[in-house]
Amino acid sequence: MNERAHRTVTTAHRYAAYYAPAFGGPLSEAGSRWLGRSACDGRAVPQPVVEGVSPELLRQLTAGPRRYGWHATLKAPFALLPQLELSNLHGGIQAICAAWDAFELPALKVDLIDDFLALVPAQSSTAIHALAGACVTGLKSFARPLSSFELERRRAPGLTSREDALLCSWGYPFVLDCFRFHMSLTGSLRHTEPEIVRALAEGAQRHFDKVPAGRFDAISLFAEPSPGADFICLEQIRLGA
Repeated sequence: MNERAHRTVTTAHRYAAYYAPAFGGPLSEAGSRWLGRSACDGRAVPQPVVEGVSPELLRQLTAGPRRYGWHATLKAPFALLPQLELSNLHGGIQAICAAWDAFELPALKVDLIDDFLALVPAQSSTAIHALAGACVTGLKSFARPLSSFELERRRAPGLTSREDALLCSWGYPFVLDCFRFHMSLTGSLRHTEPEIVRALAEGAQRHFDKVPAGRFDAISLFAEPSPGADFICLEQIRLGA
């Protein structure tokens, strides 16, 4: 448990259920270093040297995922219903965790998803997809419905009809059959020169090449303390009764 975070965060703007590697482990350390921040304690971490990419540009291109912390989304950030408290949400995640045993993650690789780089499984995992689906459906009753403004904001990048239906039903478009497990390494690279994208991909692959994927053994409860603030991990709730 992140005791420091629990002492300072009792209510938050938004919460999220993420997969985050065990803090202090190889994948957690490698990911935090790539992004330049640890979501466990909020400390800044020196980023690696990436050949062909300046430190300033690397920091700029990793700004988005750095704010959200090193993670893979299970239940995307949401506002808690006003009649509920953090303890209610914590209990809901605990109930999901109790129904699942830990399992090994597949090997991970760097890949380009749409217009950003991410660490993704080298092969599909039915366990990951099933657990992510359980989080989406099992935590819906805790989430405040999206406002019309939030709906339009999420629609802005352009969604398929299926993604739009999922957004309306579950508050996020990339869930259930449209879910893809990934740990973001950059923000959008749409306007980034191809040689920079290649350098980033090669540098990320070298950075994570010898890092073991490890086990999926917890669901991490993250919080955005105030609008636009960096997300922090409140607790890693272990799988298993």
